[in-house]
Amino acid sequence: MQRWRGLEDIPQDWGRSVVTIGSYDGVHRGHQLIIGRAVERARELGVPSVVVTFDPHPSEVVRPGSHPPLLAPHHRRAELMTELGVDAVLILPFTAEFSKLSPADFVVKVLVDKLHAKLVVEGPNFRFGHRAAGTVDFLAELGATYDYGVEVVDLFVSGEAGGGQPFSSTLTRRLVAEGDVAGAMEILGRPHRVEGVVVRGAQRGRELGYPTANVETLPHTAIPADGVYAGWLTVGGESMPAAISVGTNVQFDATERTVEAYAIDRTDLDLYGLHAAVDFLAYLRGMEKFESIEALLLCMAGDVKRARDLVTAHEKTAA
Repeated sequence: MQRWRGLEDIPQDWGRSVVTIGSYDGVHRGHQLIIGRAVERARELGVPSVVVTFDPHPSEVVRPGSHPPLLAPHHRRAELMTELGVDAVLILPFTAEFSKLSPADFVVKVLVDKLHAKLVVEGPNFRFGHRAAGTVDFLAELGATYDYGVEVVDLFVSGEAGGGQPFSSTLTRRLVAEGDVAGAMEILGRPHRVEGVVVRGAQRGRELGYPTANVETLPHTAIPADGVYAGWLTVGGESMPAAISVGTNVQFDATERTVEAYAIDRTDLDLYGLHAAVDFLAYLRGMEKFESIEALLLCMAGDVKRARDLVTAHEKTAA
């Protein structure tokens, strides 16, 4: 898949294409419907499919300080879009100047002059241009002038997550913040992931017999609520069942909030400086302070057993 950052990265000989535009944070199941339809239509028309997205999140430019927690960084979104069959991803730097483009100018500069859109696929509530004034109806009106079609896909999927609310990035962020990683997984179609470089911590886990990877998460990451979780730690392409701790280490009166993952039954790992991903399968319990180290160790042993059992059961079901 081709990845472009900015309009100038698009090849000068780029031909017609099928385009879809959006933040697509998380690439959740609703997003997958739109992107999947764009890929399908591109193949039918014999042209490439392109996803256009933005960095930073538009809200950070329009309302500084309001950057939402991110469900997936851009490189992860690109991986997920590759799995869906997307041919190219265009990341547009979202600046104050760019935010002032009128809907018509956006269409001409991006869709017509650079991507030569043959078809644009969007959800029904898609908005674009200065003050989000552009609608799908306006997009279709301009299509008649600039020779592209518009197809609207209903992205509103719902299930048990969030009490039956339609799936959305906003709902997913809320569930993650509440520690409902099972609900987030239903919306995403996969476990919620946080990632970053493994850094040195206080090494208390190693001293207790449970060496953990202390993952320094990327900026604006959507981190689950404080607690203990079951999931996976993935490093260098190897995915290992893990017991995960999120929060401050209340047992030792620590103040720094961390994400630490113990790769179950693996005490031989040296992961410092490596990039790691932590995937959350299930919430086990909240953080608590124990009366003694012995009581803590007893509980940790139970956490590890539950995490191992949950991951094993999930992997058998998914096989």
